[in-house]
Amino acid sequence: MSDVIAAERTNWAGNVTYRAAGLARPTSVSELQELVRTTPRLTALGSTHSFNEIADTDALQVSLIDMPPVLEIDTARRVVRVAAGMTHAQVAAGLEARGWALGNLASLPHISTAGAVATGTHGSGTRNPSLAQAVVGLDVVRASGAVSSVGSDSAAGQLDAHRVALGALGVVTAVELAIVPTFQVATTVHLDLPWDAVEEHFDAVMSDAYSVSMFTSFDDRGARQVWTKHRVDEPAPSVDLEALGARRATEAVHPGENDAASVTEQGGVPGPWSERLPHFRSTFSPSTGAEIQAEYLVPAEFAVPALRALRPLAGLFAPLLIAAEVRTVAPDTAWLAPSSERQSVGIHFTFRRDAPAVAAAVLRIEEALEPFDPRPHWGKVSAGTPARLHEAYPHLAAFAALARELDPEGRFRNPFLDRVLS
Repeated sequence: MSDVIAAERTNWAGNVTYRAAGLARPTSVSELQELVRTTPRLTALGSTHSFNEIADTDALQVSLIDMPPVLEIDTARRVVRVAAGMTHAQVAAGLEARGWALGNLASLPHISTAGAVATGTHGSGTRNPSLAQAVVGLDVVRASGAVSSVGSDSAAGQLDAHRVALGALGVVTAVELAIVPTFQVATTVHLDLPWDAVEEHFDAVMSDAYSVSMFTSFDDRGARQVWTKHRVDEPAPSVDLEALGARRATEAVHPGENDAASVTEQGGVPGPWSERLPHFRSTFSPSTGAEIQAEYLVPAEFAVPALRALRPLAGLFAPLLIAAEVRTVAPDTAWLAPSSERQSVGIHFTFRRDAPAVAAAVLRIEEALEPFDPRPHWGKVSAGTPARLHEAYPHLAAFAALARELDPEGRFRNPFLDRVLS
């Protein structure tokens, strides 16, 4: 059995100090099974990139970082089986080397595969659902210590319940993901698209390429950056952003405050999907580190009114906001995906690490977005009450019931889940 590390630890951004009594790092599935069987309460820890207490516990955390890497491609099924603790950067590199790809990636390739899907992490693209929708199967260690396999042939609803599971149904050890043949992408950035053009042409701009992101400070600059990621095997983008008032960037830009050396290549230079769909290179620290993030997904038809409702908060954001990103997400079938069963637009905020100020800003954001049925991202800060979360996520009650059925003694519960699933 691996040693239990007891030193004080924090999440990636440093805004959460974990209360866990220790951190176990098993090196095999059998070792993990024994750990689960003999530990009254434990919580799986991914790459620590959540900004709330979803991965914390008052008992023991368990990390799969020391488990052997696995990347097995089934070309007939177009499926890859990967170890849950592997990062998307590791998975993407392995797939690209063999001529395969995932349909989409998040902006950060540094995050663990299982952790990303467990919280409903997504990239952008009107045709691209969250990363969890690519999950076609997974292995999970249950509260008894037994390994259960869940897939498309499981009982109705089981796979969709497990795709975004918040760590409540067990410890995932392996994930099967749908794959496609590799493809090339070229990223072009435009600057300062005026608000009137954003509002009038929002749908056309966001659907004009495989993946499009807007960055804004909600001030008079409008969308201060528009990142258009075009698959080179598809028709070229047709919306002339310069005619709408933007200007093409002549050098690489960072969406926040860091050196642009950390971003993936721009300037319309084609490259592998694995090196273009993320915003940041896997070999660099992705952002400032000392930050707090929040994000809300609203139905796509409310995108422009929601952005308009946030613009009066520009003065509040000015000293606090590093970057806000607007992305599109296709509907999921996962019960707890923030984009479940509806075409969505995600409005993401990266704030400076000032917890009291961020908490106040989040309250104002949620008040502004309340008419637009927002769903908070599970891995980011939110002021949502359990009652509000049940309104936002129609399948949350059924998920809570399944969690009680599969884990009747609450072995995988922690304070976050106790609150959310109440």
